[in-house]
Amino acid sequence: YHPTNAFEPTAYTTKTNVKKSLLQINNESANENRKNRRHKISSASALFASMPPLSNDGPLQQPNASSSSSSLKSSSSDDEGSSLRQISLYNSLTRSKTPLLPLSSPAVSMYTCGPTVYDSAHVGNFRAFLTYDVLKRALLYLGYDVDHICNLTDVDDKIIKRCDREGMTLLELTRKFEGKFFDDLEALNIVKARAYPRATDHIDEMARLIIDLEQNGLAYQSDEGSWYFNVGKKEGYGTRLVSLDPEQLKKGASVETGGGGAQRGMDADEYDADKEGVRDFCLWKAFKPEFDREDATWDPVVELEDGEMKNIGRGRPGWHLECSAMARKYLGNTIDLHAGGVDLKFPHHENEIAQSEGANCAPFCNCWIHNGFVNIGDEKMSKSKGNFLTLRTACPTSDDVRAYRYLVVSSQYRNPLSFTDAALGAAKGALKRLDRVKVMIEEALSQAEKDKLDSDGGDSDIVATVEKELANFEVAIADDLSMPRASASLFSIVKSAEKEFKRVAKAAKDADGHESAVVPPLDLIGLKSVLGALDKMDQVFGIYYDVPKAKGEGSDDDESASDDEEAAVPTEVMDLVVQRSAAKDSKDWELADSLRAKITELGFSVKDVKGGDPIVSKN
Repeated sequence: YHPTNAFEPTAYTTKTNVKKSLLQINNESANENRKNRRHKISSASALFASMPPLSNDGPLQQPNASSSSSSLKSSSSDDEGSSLRQISLYNSLTRSKTPLLPLSSPAVSMYTCGPTVYDSAHVGNFRAFLTYDVLKRALLYLGYDVDHICNLTDVDDKIIKRCDREGMTLLELTRKFEGKFFDDLEALNIVKARAYPRATDHIDEMARLIIDLEQNGLAYQSDEGSWYFNVGKKEGYGTRLVSLDPEQLKKGASVETGGGGAQRGMDADEYDADKEGVRDFCLWKAFKPEFDREDATWDPVVELEDGEMKNIGRGRPGWHLECSAMARKYLGNTIDLHAGGVDLKFPHHENEIAQSEGANCAPFCNCWIHNGFVNIGDEKMSKSKGNFLTLRTACPTSDDVRAYRYLVVSSQYRNPLSFTDAALGAAKGALKRLDRVKVMIEEALSQAEKDKLDSDGGDSDIVATVEKELANFEVAIADDLSMPRASASLFSIVKSAEKEFKRVAKAAKDADGHESAVVPPLDLIGLKSVLGALDKMDQVFGIYYDVPKAKGEGSDDDESASDDEEAAVPTEVMDLVVQRSAAKDSKDWELADSLRAKITELGFSVKDVKGGDPIVSKN
């Protein structure tokens, strides 16, 4: 294998004449640790309870795996000797649904793209994080051990611009939005990754990767000092996850526009410097006094194999480099799973593949998972369009937050998802039904225990339904996370319990006034099996939990809290909201969109309410 060649995710032999770097040695250690790690989790709440506070040093680490895993096990641990169950996933690399074949089964290494912490994440972003969560929960349920890493991008053009605009340091701004991000993860009951490494804490690893690429003939330094990846020397670039021809690449076409203009351009950052090829992408951006900040630039030095020291020049990393460097450090040269939004296929994920395989001389990832967009109307939700809603704006109550989780996790992850009041309302209705049945069963079993009634033996028609639907549920989640089918099985079980309560209630009503009438007892055995099935399925759905209050929320009721928030909105923002409402009334949609964008730039969100005034909140 040569670093400039492309390859398929099959058996391979790695050949290289480049001596092992210290990082490569560390990679081997990471792979060995991954084999031994047991990271089985069935409850996100317990993990978040032990989450360490944010610090200024190092990646955010999950609590020791041995302590958390001892009390939180995957369902495969319920029955001693249970076998690992196969799961098939749609792999963007092969464009087909194929069985997952981990390198060190049952251990699964999983890397996911995290947020750029210059602003609050919106509900469209959280579809990706909820997809990661369902994937991880399903793997744990089926008996796998998941080692999950999720990065935090804490330096890029947008972050620098916002720091300048708000007069904040890089650390102040990024830690602020890191905190908001983790609050939202907790609110959505998302199981934590093992670590959330920050880009700024891994500058040395990125510099080392640049040198590895240079030694393999794939990276060069421009006259101004920036470093670029030489796309022309990497066979298969732009064709691994997408099918773009060289002409499209030259135009900066994105996957979603199909050639009509770049969605994020050839690079996520917003300026480009001199480079040899039009397709080449930036690895390291040289310091520019007119744009860059002292607290957002570095001057790393790399020790070469012969002991000499090499300075790559003062600057900061390009957007794509951090993921390759951190995946290598924490998970090794080759990983089992990589997940992200469909918009990241190109250029970001194609660039990750090119960097990692070019530097490591090994396959980067064997299975790529991509989730669809969240749409408002017919448009993808995004900050650039100004049509985004933060989690707390879109979901102001605990019921709304849980409903959004259920809306996402019960959908087919690869399809677009429309976020509407009707869709959220339907999800809330489904949760109320689930909550009601669970409470009724718990109360019935509690009363039976007080009355010393038997709930452990005898015949039950409900048990047969539960066993059948549990089997269907497991088939569904193992079939490319077919969560709509899994939800159908969930509600079939719920319906069996509802019918049982109705049967006894009807008999009691019919017996009313008839002294000799006998009211049949509840099928306690069946109801107990329903309760067990709900708890078991919830290991994947993650919907039975109490939503924690957002940090800073007081004990006042919702109305007074809303009044306080409204009072905090500046007059300038409220004027723009009024102008936007007037533009919408006159059907001047272009003006309305531009006014929304201005509101967003000022750090606020506006949510339209049918038949009422828009809701304005701070991001």
